[in-house]
Amino acid sequence: MELTHLKYFLEVARTEHVTQSAKTLCIVQPALTHALHKLEDELGVKLFKTQGRNIKLTEVGEYFYKKVKPLYEDIEALPAQLRAMADEQSATVNLNVLAASSFVTNAVILYKRNDPDLRFNLVQNEETTLYDICVRTYAKAPALKYGENSEEENFVCTENIYLAVPNTAQYRKRDSISLMELRDTNFIGLYGSKQLRSICNGYCESVGFKTHIIFESDNALAVKDAIASGIGVGFWPEFSWGRVNNRKIRLLKITDTEFKRDIVITLRKNKQDNSRSERFYRFLTMLLKRALRMRRR
Repeated sequence: MELTHLKYFLEVARTEHVTQSAKTLCIVQPALTHALHKLEDELGVKLFKTQGRNIKLTEVGEYFYKKVKPLYEDIEALPAQLRAMADEQSATVNLNVLAASSFVTNAVILYKRNDPDLRFNLVQNEETTLYDICVRTYAKAPALKYGENSEEENFVCTENIYLAVPNTAQYRKRDSISLMELRDTNFIGLYGSKQLRSICNGYCESVGFKTHIIFESDNALAVKDAIASGIGVGFWPEFSWGRVNNRKIRLLKITDTEFKRDIVITLRKNKQDNSRSERFYRFLTMLLKRALRMRRR
């Protein structure tokens, strides 16, 4: 059955008048009559019967009308619904934030000042691929997809990882430190499931050092506050964790090995309209580049 024939059937069933329906449908009467006969032939039943100058639905035709009318209305509504879904998708950026969460959250706040109608969904899920932009980190970023025809675009930047210590007399005149000096020192850290924690653990193991963790949190801000209060020391990415309160915290270079990580921001071009996701991706990567430049001046 063709949708056009169903449309013709519903209109004639409504008016019970072929000539009037033909005018409404902007087709000639013979064409309308032919379409109705073709529909009846396909179904193998009579849908209409003649009654004077008008036509009426048969009992089977009435049943068919009741079943087809809501289905056809649903089909007619689909284009508008699909357009609305596409508009909603383009107005929503799905962010999977596996690293630099404070930096990304601040970027979202800044961006919404200029585009307040843009919605953000933030998740932390290492398994999902249902995102527009993902922020993750590695000790060394793996080979990534590039090229004009790729469904992904990747931005990679490298930041050093320092040791954050309380700004006390013990550390005040230091610019660098060996982990071996800290064998009996308390460490503050992120939970073991966090990517930064895994990277730092790997570097420590490579030089034969084991951290003595006395406090851990899934919140970078809680880690910062704990270090500032003098409870212990901890690893600190040079710019993605934001500014250091120099009165309370000092950042020391670790001399045992090169402590650093790659931050990878991935844009997945998975929508009909990716323009708003792409604009936020450009904004986020621009902020990272700027933070890196400012930190290294």
